[in-house]
This record gives sequence, C-alpha cells and structure tokens, in this order.
Amino acid sequence: MYDPLLDKDPGCNAPYPASYWAGQGQAEPGYPALQQERSADLVVIGAGYTGLNAARVLAGRFSQHVVVLEAHQPGWGCSGRNAGFVLKGTGRLGAVQLTERFGLETAQACYREYRQAFEQVATLCQKGAIDCQAQPPGYYKLAHQPRFLPLFEQQQQLLNQHFGEQLQYLSQAELQQTHLADQQACGALLDPDCFGLNPLQLALGYSRLAEQAGATIYGGSPVLGWQKQQGLHRLQTPQGSVTAKKVLIATNGYTPKDFHPLLNGRILPVQSSIIVTRPLTEHERSACGFRGQPIVMDTRALKYYYRLLPDGRLLFGGRGAIQGRHADKPRYTKALRSALEYSFPALAGIDIAYQWSGWVAVSLDDLPHLYQAPQDSSYAGVSYAAGYCGSGLSFSALAGQRLAELAMGQSIPNLPCYQRPLPAFPFARWRRLGQWLYYQWGRWQDKRH
Repeated sequence: MYDPLLDKDPGCNAPYPASYWAGQGQAEPGYPALQQERSADLVVIGAGYTGLNAARVLAGRFSQHVVVLEAHQPGWGCSGRNAGFVLKGTGRLGAVQLTERFGLETAQACYREYRQAFEQVATLCQKGAIDCQAQPPGYYKLAHQPRFLPLFEQQQQLLNQHFGEQLQYLSQAELQQTHLADQQACGALLDPDCFGLNPLQLALGYSRLAEQAGATIYGGSPVLGWQKQQGLHRLQTPQGSVTAKKVLIATNGYTPKDFHPLLNGRILPVQSSIIVTRPLTEHERSACGFRGQPIVMDTRALKYYYRLLPDGRLLFGGRGAIQGRHADKPRYTKALRSALEYSFPALAGIDIAYQWSGWVAVSLDDLPHLYQAPQDSSYAGVSYAAGYCGSGLSFSALAGQRLAELAMGQSIPNLPCYQRPLPAFPFARWRRLGQWLYYQWGRWQDKRH
C-alpha cells in the first residue's frame, strides 16, 4: 500500500480500493490525463473534497482558469474511503478543549465555522443533485468508561448553553433500552443533527460541480516535478505540464514524502481501517438494539466508530497498521472483528464482506490549518489546507472555499486554524516511533478504569 511517509511517488491512475463505496455500482469518472503543455491562472493539486471545492469556487465565483491535477481519480484518497460521518467539527478538539485552549469567544467563532461547513454539505448536495444516500440523523458519542461521563455532562452544558446545540445525555440504561445495545457503552451524548452518507458519491458529485463551474480536472496526473521561474510555477506530470502563478495543495493525508517544503515534516499520516459485514438479519438487528440507522464513535484514545448502512450492513472502523506495507495483514481485520463482537455479542462470527484502509493526516496541535506563503518568500503563490485528523468530511468542503478566497486575496475569518502554518513535528524523521509509543499508551489508557 502507498505510504506517504516513505514514498515520493503516489502512483498513477490506480483503481479505487475494493471498498463498500466503490462496490455500489457507481460509474468511475475516468478523467483523462494531462497530455500537453498548458497554462492556467491557478493549479489545484488533489481531487478530494478540499481541492474540488477550491476549484469550484475559483472557477465559478472568481472566473479563474483552474486546472486540477489528481494522481488517480477524484475521491481515490480519503475522500472516497472514509466512513461517511457528517459532523459539526474537525481536528481532534471538541468545544470543551477549544474553550480551554482559546477562550469561549474564539471557540464559539470556530464552532460557527464548523456549523457552516456542516450545513454547506447539504446545500451542495441539493445544488448539485448529489445522491449520496444520506441517512436519517442521529450521532452518538459513547463513553466506553464511566470516567468520561462527567466530561459528557460538561460538554452537554457548554454546547447547549453557549453554542446553540441541543445535545441529549443518555444514561447506560436509556441508551441500551431505546437506542442501541452496545455492551461497552456506559452512556452517551446524542447529537440529533449529524448523519451518515456515501462519501465516494459525495466526492464524485463535487467533481461534477467543479466541472460545471468551469474547472478542468485531469486524472492519472501525479505531480512528479515542480520548478519555479520568474514567478511562475511549472508542474510536471508523466505526460505533460502546467504553468500557473498560484498553486493550491490539497493532498492532505496522501501528500507524498518530501513533496513541498511548506508541508515537509508537518503531517503524520495515520492509517484507519474499516470492515463492513453482510446485511444483518432482523433478529440480529433486534439483538443489537438498533433503532434507526445510528452513526457512532467512542471515547477511546484509539477510537472505534461504526454505523448501520442503508442496506442493513454494519460498518465498523478503527486504527490500522502503522506502516503501509502492513495494511493488508489479517490481524488488523481480526482486531476490528474482535472489537465489533465485544460490543455486539450477537454478531459473533458474522461474515465480513468488505475490508479496506486509508490515510488520514494528523497535525501536531490537533487542528487543521490553511496557510498561504508570504508574497516576499521563495514559496510565494503556494497555499495549502491539511491536518483534518480524520474528521474532515464536512469541514474540508468549506476549507476548499476558504483556500480559494485566500488565494484571491479576500479576507477569511480570524480563527486559529486560518492564521498560521501547520506546526512542524519535532524530530520529524521519528514520527512513526512516536506514533507507536502513542499507540502503546493509548491501549493502556483505553483499558484503565
């Protein structure tokens, strides 16, 4: 498996992974490769949620000539591999942590941005007639140990009083009797708004919107060379090149090793793995206590997350291998199956129909960042958005819009994630060792009471 911490070449036009999403029979887009010398006003690298929405805004609102370069096809990376959770947030900091770090006023401003991003997903789906199989809302944050319940009460009070939310606290008995019977849950917070969808279909819908706005998308066109002369950036692909004044990097967790100095050593690509079962029988659904089609995440340091899909299958995900070359080892699928069966004993031995994995980009400070190089620097004209920490489905579309606005010289909200670059990891070459040590600590934390 491609490993962005080790590999400088992301590959070219590889097929979509054998995921549940890719197996739903949607026609692959088949965007052609760049095969000539071209020029443009701006180049966007990466055709995921961020890059496609940046291109849509640049071409549509600002009438710019925009070229999108994608190594494979739109949604090939994390945008088409994730679990499809549409949440009001990003990064790894919730409202309580944002308030503690930045104060209430700044936390509220961040949350308004997150809510706008959340609402924009539905707006774009309606505008573009994107059928992404959106499910009825209902997001449960589960406390896997009693020590998290006081934090849940604090979070509920803060969000309901100061952030305009209507979260519901559920005791263990209420949760298991009327919502879902996860045997590891001690209680939960219920957000009545958040929901699940088909993430690959969403990405393909965004690509159509970007095209309709006037952007040109090239698949099978990884950037293999990058030169700058007389203020212009020339990006070389296997069969062509494109020259532009400005470049937007939207590769996030799939950014190749040593791709650009602005990002080198500032992202830790972390692998997340997902399994999907065969469709549950009515008896199995009843034994698991499922009411509706919930989306769920727990409080572990090494989190598990799951959702009941429209056809009755159960999607279950969590952390995967540390290195890409170990991604397909059976023990990671076995670990997810074991966790699933621990939560729902009635599903012991259930057949697994799909298994896949992908990379998410973790930042040092647990926040995503949008950054534009100063005009007087050697990297003038280059900007990026990255570091969603595995929670970027909603936010990344708005991040693409903000990245476009930044590139066009417009002001964007004065928020911590928009005002400074991604912090560099100390001893960056040892990031994987630090990740391994964190996983050992996380497993210990997740077991203690």
